[in-house]
Formats: sequence, structure tokens, C-alpha cells
Amino acid sequence: MHSKKVLVILSDAHSFPLKRNTGHNAGKVVDQPSGFFLQELAKPLNKILNAGHEVTFASPQGREPAPDPSSESLVANAGNFYERQREYSLVERMKRDNGFRTPRPFNTISNNELATFAAVFIPGEHAPLQDLAANAELGRILRYFHQENKPTAVICHGPYALLSTKKAGDGSFVYNGYKITSWSDAEENLMETLWGGEVEKVESSLRNEGAVMVEGVREKTGGTTLHRELVSAGNPAAANALGDRFVRMISPRGMGPPDGTGSISLKQEGLDNWDTMNPYVNEPGKSKKGEGETDSVKVKGTVRPDRPQV
Repeated sequence: MHSKKVLVILSDAHSFPLKRNTGHNAGKVVDQPSGFFLQELAKPLNKILNAGHEVTFASPQGREPAPDPSSESLVANAGNFYERQREYSLVERMKRDNGFRTPRPFNTISNNELATFAAVFIPGEHAPLQDLAANAELGRILRYFHQENKPTAVICHGPYALLSTKKAGDGSFVYNGYKITSWSDAEENLMETLWGGEVEKVESSLRNEGAVMVEGVREKTGGTTLHRELVSAGNPAAANALGDRFVRMISPRGMGPPDGTGSISLKQEGLDNWDTMNPYVNEPGKSKKGEGETDSVKVKGTVRPDRPQV
């Protein structure tokens, strides 16, 4: 597989604003510790790297990102100590080999350089509430990927960063009308109860700008939502599924060189056993499924005309 470059967007923030409604700080805005959610970064990142792609980390000012303390607990890993260690090891490797300690400041990535990236990924947790949605440079970056129809993946609170597109270009929200899944208001209400405070809601904020929010049992238990170039998910349960779908979008199967492995001509001849999973929906000449629906997997291999019908 041909290696491609993926831009990974991170927050510089190590906290987010929480308005207390209980205790001695009631009515005051305090800094609640946060950062990137370890699983929501590591699981998709691992999929991207295992597919042979390169990653570049970027943030508003290029400061070293920090994990959200809650994501480092064994509870967040369903008690799987070894999985947590694998995720820690991946982040440490990124610090050592891929510039994770010093992400590229957004303003150092020119429009010409953006053209060298095949896709962009924004992991979640509450830190994006602090410094991504109002960042005009991030708005410029995301507008580029939107305009060029390049795969864009967001999870949990990561979709909040999409609001930055209002700070660039003509000031419009370019994902108006898109079906998007994020950390839901119901989930945030639960966190507010635990913290004794109020926080900006991702779901409501996006809906108010015209996004069509997709929030249901499927989305809360590992489902992803796809609309045009944007794939989104609501919480850590969907991190692996998001990574898998994102990788398929970056390098769709069946798009190899003419008459080569994975090419369309081989598929027409019934000689290729790859799954043909089109990651896009409602694009001319592509899948005709409704936006936000999962594409089906086509029959593998040569199809016998007398095969049983199901």
C-alpha cells in the first residue's frame, strides 16, 4: 500500500472551563484538568500507522499535549492493563520518533503543504473546548480538507473543532447539513453531575450551526457516522471502528493501478477477493446509499449464476 500523510490535530490545553454550580466555588468558572483521551487518540492512530501511513502532529501553538487524567485509569480501559500499556508505549514512541512533544503550530503549515496530506484526524476529550473551535488557522486547515473532499475523522469532543471553519474564509460553517455524531448532551449532563458544574455542549453547539446530529444506541455503543468526507464517532467505544473506517477512506480498496492488484478491471473479471467497501456516500458515480448509512460489503470472488439466493 502506498504510504500517505495524515495530519493529526491536537489541543494545547491541559484544562477546560467548567462553571461550578455547587460548593464554595459555585458561580465561578474554574479550570478542569483535561487533555487528549488516550484511547481515542491511540486506537485510531495505531490503525493509521499499521496501514503504513505517516502522521504529523499539529496544535495551535505547538505545545506538548497531555492525556486527560481520566483516560489513564484502568476503568477507562475496562480493566485491561496490557491494552493501556500498549497505548502508553505508542504515545511514547510518537514522542521519540514523530515529534509528538513539539507538534507543528497551525500557522506553520502553508496551504501548499496542506496539499501533501491525504487526511486529517481530530481525537477527543474536553481539551478541544478550550482552544480549537475559535482557532482561525484550524478553520483554514479544515476548510482545505472539506474543499478537497479529503477524509476527515473526528471523535467525542473532537467534532467541536469543526466550528473553527466559521473563523476562516467567508465565515460559514462548512459542515452545515452534515450528519455528525459527537459526545452527546446526555453524556455531558452526566459528567456535569459528577463535576458539579456546567460545560459547553458539543452536540447542541453543532446542531445550532446546522449540523444534523446522529445520537442513538448504535452511536453510543461503537457505531460511526459517515457523511461525504467526514466520519465521526461519539465516544471511546467507537475508537477502533472509527480507525478502521478512516483507514479505508484514506486508501479505498479496489483503487490500485490499472490492471494491477486491486484494480477495477480485476474486480470486473471476478479475480479479486478484496472487500469492496466504498467509504463515501451520495457522491456522483459512487454509492447510492443514504448519507450516514453503512455501505455493504459486496460478494467476494467469482459469483456462480446458480448460487443460492438469500
